[in-house]
Amino acid sequence: MPLVKFISHDGYESDVHVTTGTTVMHAAVDNGVSGILADCGGACSCATCHCYVDEPWLEKLPAADDVETQMLDFVMDPQPNSRLSCQVVVNDELDGIVIRLPKSQI
Repeated sequence: MPLVKFISHDGYESDVHVTTGTTVMHAAVDNGVSGILADCGGACSCATCHCYVDEPWLEKLPAADDVETQMLDFVMDPQPNSRLSCQVVVNDELDGIVIRLPKSQI
């Protein structure tokens, strides 16, 4: 099972093993990781699952589609490595992916 490493804005780390095919959002919510609100439940319609994907992992992800890109316009403190965690699906190639969480989702 692939590992997802979550790092909160204040440096707290949580390592979560997930089944391949799980979104990063569900990995966080299902394992009690603070910082991902996921108000829409993964429908890509609220941007409360905003996260930062560590740079080395970005090239292993498909590019954000138009809907995700538009939703990222609404997040606080967007960065070039911003993604919506509901749109990042974990696979074996992403084993060890590092996800940083923003200070605020509101």
